[in-house]
Amino acid sequence: MTQVAPTMQAFFTDRLIRQRQASPHTVVAYRDAVRLLFNYVSATTGKMPAELDFEDLDAATISRFLIHLEHDRGVSVATRNAWLAAVRSLFQFASYRHPEHAATIARVLAIPAKRQARPLVTFLDRPETDALLAAPDRGRWAGRRDQTLLVFAVQTGLRASELAAVARGAVQLGRGPHVLVWGKGRKERAVPLTRHTVQTLRAWFDERGGSPDEPAFPSPSGRPIGRDAIRKLVLKHAATAATTTCPSLAAKQVGVHTLRHTCAMNLLANGVDLATIALWLGHEDLRTVQHYLHADLSIKERALARTAPPNTKPGRYRPSDPVLAFLQGL
Repeated sequence: MTQVAPTMQAFFTDRLIRQRQASPHTVVAYRDAVRLLFNYVSATTGKMPAELDFEDLDAATISRFLIHLEHDRGVSVATRNAWLAAVRSLFQFASYRHPEHAATIARVLAIPAKRQARPLVTFLDRPETDALLAAPDRGRWAGRRDQTLLVFAVQTGLRASELAAVARGAVQLGRGPHVLVWGKGRKERAVPLTRHTVQTLRAWFDERGGSPDEPAFPSPSGRPIGRDAIRKLVLKHAATAATTTCPSLAAKQVGVHTLRHTCAMNLLANGVDLATIALWLGHEDLRTVQHYLHADLSIKERALARTAPPNTKPGRYRPSDPVLAFLQGL
């Protein structure tokens, strides 16, 4: 066995699990990236993973591996960058244990992340939100659960994993109603609840019953509903709303994160500052929520109105002639 294998094992057991106490999701993501890399290099060199050395994992090999991910496996740029970050973390750990390979490791660490296009965030306007919330069949138990979960998700902006983990006891409906959430990095935050959300949750909990440690939104068997199940129910009810009451939903890719974006955009439209929105959503860096400013056209329109020439009525240009209107719309 070469130096790479024990270093890799120490990276996962000592650095990630014992020292950093990384979450299981992080460990699995890093494991998948390293396993893909080792399988790729093993297939191209003919060596077993236990026989690979640092010379087999130089910057040129890692670059070819990244090209293989995009071209052969069809992963997105974001996934490519995430797996590169995992490989970098492994090599950063190796740099302290094997200074004799410092030059090889430094060249791997210098591989840059690939720039990617950043489209505007997708969110729902008020009619689309109302149509989605009305889509579940409230004559059925699952429909009442789904409708409550959707109301809760739109108002709180929780991630799919956070929604799946909410326990009955984490939701406080008395004075100062809120929900306690354990988010990314095991950071706890309290998200306030509106009166409408409290009423919806109270009706559901009266029907649901259960002890404080039981899931707030269980599966029919009583077990916590999984993240994939939450994603599927959002897609299901969005499709129902699109075909029955709100056709504009058909043009949007509606998922759990769309509801999170909708929550943020509602807060921004009501004058909430970016720092509060970041705290609400569980972000540490304000730059993470700045893309909501780009998506809010009303902010730019108000800025445009303030830059109108003197003695002119603020507003957007509208051509008076139908031919000009046609040309303007091209």
